[in-house]
Amino acid sequence: MTIRLLSEQLAAKIAAGEVVERPVSVAKELIENSLDAGATRVRVDVRGGGVELIRVVDNGSGMEAEEIPLAFQRHATSKLADVSGLDSIATLGFRGEALPSIASVASVNLTSRKESFPSGWEAAFKWGRLERQGPVGCAPGTSVAVAELFENVPARRKFLRSNAAEVGRIRTLISRLILAYPGVAFRLTIDGREALNFSGSGRSEDALAAVYGPQVAKEALAVEWTDAEGEVSVEGFVGPPSLHRSNRRHITLFVNRRWVMNRMLSVALEESYHGLLPQRRYPVAAVNINLPYEDVDVNVHPTKAEVRFRKGSQVFSSVQRAVRGVLIASTPVPQFHISPTESAPAFQPSFMASPLASRPTTSPPPRPVDGQVPEVQSPALRVLGQASNTYIVAEGPSGIFLMDQHAAHECVLYEKIVTEMKRGSPSVQALLEPVPVELSPEYQELVKDGAEAMKAYGFELESFDGDSYVLRAVPATFRRGDPAEALLEVLEMTLRDGASLGGHQEALAASIACHSSVRAGKSLSMEEMQEIIRLLEKVENPHTCPHGRPTMLHLSSQNLERQFGRR
Repeated sequence: MTIRLLSEQLAAKIAAGEVVERPVSVAKELIENSLDAGATRVRVDVRGGGVELIRVVDNGSGMEAEEIPLAFQRHATSKLADVSGLDSIATLGFRGEALPSIASVASVNLTSRKESFPSGWEAAFKWGRLERQGPVGCAPGTSVAVAELFENVPARRKFLRSNAAEVGRIRTLISRLILAYPGVAFRLTIDGREALNFSGSGRSEDALAAVYGPQVAKEALAVEWTDAEGEVSVEGFVGPPSLHRSNRRHITLFVNRRWVMNRMLSVALEESYHGLLPQRRYPVAAVNINLPYEDVDVNVHPTKAEVRFRKGSQVFSSVQRAVRGVLIASTPVPQFHISPTESAPAFQPSFMASPLASRPTTSPPPRPVDGQVPEVQSPALRVLGQASNTYIVAEGPSGIFLMDQHAAHECVLYEKIVTEMKRGSPSVQALLEPVPVELSPEYQELVKDGAEAMKAYGFELESFDGDSYVLRAVPATFRRGDPAEALLEVLEMTLRDGASLGGHQEALAASIACHSSVRAGKSLSMEEMQEIIRLLEKVENPHTCPHGRPTMLHLSSQNLERQFGRR
């Protein structure tokens, strides 16, 4: 096979394949150039799914006449001066590939004018070749019109979706930019019809309402947090636990106002909701992480959608602390509203504060990472009794509380287990005699994947022969029953939750807590019930068990008085 130099035209098309995947790629590059130029108004016109036309008009700083032809040369940019700039990229674009790559697969017309100049300059390119240029009258700013996209690369067009699908991607792009730049006015028209129009008010709440709707904006919780070193800050909005979706499409993450896809950040955000959301439900969030430019590498993906962090653990912890703190500070206790009917009263849950919801108004840290559980001073609840051997009935300053004894005890044990694990000192109960355990292939995979996690939580399990294992120690919370049966039950719970022990260790803690807690149907003494309440008052999140079920419901004194005609 002979090695040869590629022609300039072929090299340009290959470069375009990296940067220009579909119409939204063109829109992204052009709009980001507008934002880097300081634009406060950006108008985007799309026709024919973006293949026929994408036009981006802004009121940014504009370009001088001699700069415009340079902008269409390979490796030309105004955003980097030397190699040191690669370590601290502060702009949205920098590669110097976008315009020449776009021009190699489309017809491009660019007009631009600086505000101090009496006229602007126009340049027209078709498939990478300059066709004409010259002075032109135009408003200050820049206008770029891209037409006949992929006309000379018909194979690329075959991979595009329908016009509606391609336009949907562009709309999603602009929605993300509205969230990141609430001070910029964005207007999108599709085939002549206005699809988006954001005023650029500068208010993040308005941006959230424009993208997610006014109801989400009304319920959303503001996040504003900075780490002790002042290096990482987290800002934006997250939905309360009562606001969740069936997929991750309503999670939007930015790093220095650049939308990114990053598995670590997604996990940090979702773990912040651990125990607060029903299983397989996802939060609503729009969060921006600010950190020094030199601590984030954006040059790991052609479209700069993926990033890499130099201090990943610091960023992960910052996101968790910021979001979890806001959630814990605002998590309420479900309250009963009584609506009498002819047959029986119907209970409708709403939300209110309660003795166990007393928390600082500032964002506290999330689940303890240093092994210290903060003491919470809350008015004590007085136990009245037990209903159906399942629910603890207690009286507090604001009414009656019904507590699920299993969920409440599970919540207490879960926090204790996680705290001990993070301290590196799990409470272990050594077995007087090793217990043989037979594991199915499915369970064996779980154990192999999470060997370190199981040891961190107090299990000592050794492979013996084939499918046989020997259990030598278990977590100290397993104070009763058959240890082998307890292990199998924990593995089954973890498998049922769809988690892996190695990748999601808190699933193991939740399973251990669930197995170890008092069961529904067990009769408890007054002292045992009071002890559960006392311990629950001290945990960080007393309102839900680790699987997301509520630990208590509240029947307010006001509701009782209304129902008995005392108000």
